[in-house]
Amino acid sequence: MDRTSLLKKWLPGLALVLLAFVSTPAQARSEPLYFALEVRRDGRLIAQPKLLGEAGRTLRAERRRPGASTPDYRLVLTPKGEGDSFELQLDLSLPEGEGHSQLALLHGQERKLQLGRVPGELEVSLLLMKVDSPEFRALMRLTDEKPGTVKSVSCSI
Repeated sequence: MDRTSLLKKWLPGLALVLLAFVSTPAQARSEPLYFALEVRRDGRLIAQPKLLGEAGRTLRAERRRPGASTPDYRLVLTPKGEGDSFELQLDLSLPEGEGHSQLALLHGQERKLQLGRVPGELEVSLLLMKVDSPEFRALMRLTDEKPGTVKSVSCSI
């Protein structure tokens, strides 16, 4: 068998294999993410959750008082990595109502969302950060400290 006939036999199969790899969608980024939220109802702060999640995975959180049959709030965040930004779906349920929003955020970006029927009725401030970033470490004060440095002092009398 010569090279030409060998190429004629294997080339179509090789082309199909390469086409399968090229047409397969890229996996969504799976990055650890930090979310800081403030939920305000009629200007009054009612919740301030700080959550760790992961791109591509739904994050659910709720606050419920001991013995209460219904939660004070229920929050569902669904982040997806899209290039340099993150597509985020936010669902918030309160006893008085609920809200939904879809938005795109960059790392370190903070946005205010109006989820109520009128501005100010139900407002959410949302900050998103990649966990493994200098900005997140600075926010959490996780920077390397010199040995013997005092981070905080507390006293009670």
